[in-house]
Amino acid sequence: MHSSANRLRLAAAVLFTLVAAGTNHAMAADKLPLLIVDGQNNHTWQAMTPVMKAELVKTGRFSVDVATTPPGGAPAEDWAKFRPDFSKYAVVLSNYNGDLWPAEVQAALVKFVGNGGGLVIIHAANNAFPSWGEWNKMIGLGWRDHNFGDRVTVDERGRPLRTPKGEGPGAGHGSQHEFVIDVHEPEHPVMRGMPEHWKHANDELYHGQRGPGADMHILASALAAKETGGTGAREPMIWWIPYGKGRVFTTVMGHVGGNDTRSIRCVGFITVMNRGCEWAATGTVTLPIPENFPKADATSLAPEAPK
Repeated sequence: MHSSANRLRLAAAVLFTLVAAGTNHAMAADKLPLLIVDGQNNHTWQAMTPVMKAELVKTGRFSVDVATTPPGGAPAEDWAKFRPDFSKYAVVLSNYNGDLWPAEVQAALVKFVGNGGGLVIIHAANNAFPSWGEWNKMIGLGWRDHNFGDRVTVDERGRPLRTPKGEGPGAGHGSQHEFVIDVHEPEHPVMRGMPEHWKHANDELYHGQRGPGADMHILASALAAKETGGTGAREPMIWWIPYGKGRVFTTVMGHVGGNDTRSIRCVGFITVMNRGCEWAATGTVTLPIPENFPKADATSLAPEAPK
């Protein structure tokens, strides 16, 4: 009797170990491979990438690599070594604003997104590449002058308003300040469960972005108040655009100058980035809205990393 009971317990323990091992393997396999591209930016990318990478890894949903370009003005032989293999990843996050990538790298990104890969644009990454036509199609709106393309704003109900090129302001921003994000598509997977209004930490509020803006889905906006140097209009803050079989997700939040990382330690920004990356890669979102998500009248910051 005792021997039989021991054998049963042993069999159960072995079964549990095998199931646990299989579960752990499945969880590891479920991680989405993500590539951050940095190396040049008019913002402090050296302070941004480690914070964003840490927050993405912390979710347990991503494995994260970083591809760093040569510095601005680097010789052609240095750029010849920059050949990230986008096909290895489910999603690419751009923290880059600088020299135009080599034609081979441009073509590889276009192919990657067109075939179903996800692309995520953070803040000044939408300033990049004004001469790259397919990039402008992918991002929809970028930091461009008023003659570049249409301006897109939204009305109080979140409906897009278009201003033709040559009319109204070009890209800019007022003074840095905290501002309220207004959610316009609460049923979109990235936005589902968020408060209708939530306060973002100290940041640049981009206005007057320009571009083709074709098939642009504006998920959230913010009022660029005139008293802080804004336009008085509701400016897009979070949007996405389909490109081929892929999805391009943009948030223009995330200014970092020097070592002030408040904008990217905003729990709202972190949540949008994490969920935006998951959605761009898969079309679904499993990551939850955290309990300490900002409220309409209160920001919420993740702690600074130990130094």
